Amino acid sequence: MQNINAFDHAETILKVLAKGAFLTTAAGGKQNTMTIGWGSLGNIWGKSVFTVMVRQSRYTHELIEASSEFTVSLPLTAEFAKALGLCGTKSGRDMDKFAAAGLVAEPGQTVKVPVIKGAGLHLECRILEKREMAPENFDQALADKWYADKDWHTYYTGEIVAAYLD
Repeated sequence: MQNINAFDHAETILKVLAKGAFLTTAAGGKQNTMTIGWGSLGNIWGKSVFTVMVRQSRYTHELIEASSEFTVSLPLTAEFAKALGLCGTKSGRDMDKFAAAGLVAEPGQTVKVPVIKGAGLHLECRILEKREMAPENFDQALADKWYADKDWHTYYTGEIVAAYLD
């Protein structure tokens, strides 16, 4: 593993994220990963942070609510395309997505949540803040497009406590 500064790889992180990355959570002896395409890399409160969004209906939401950590594994090769597809369309409530997608969970370096072995670039995060979306404060056109079913996201802002390439 090669430790990195996430900001030195910001362009790569944002390009890969637009194609799909794995958000992994764990709590109570259970773990799950899901595909994300939205996220934000930034500097808040004097800390390097990554913000993820999880719909309240998702199994990942249940686990991340019971945890104080998450990881983001950003695949740097196309070999993870099928796994991203499966993890973005199936629920961890119904199956072990790691087994179904042929993914290997590898222990995090500094958090209790695993990363996806071989994905390439990993961010380990400790949650600093969570925030429920406020529909009354949201742009109506975007609400109509993305939240017609009222399945709003919760934002989780995590301090990046480790960033590395594998």
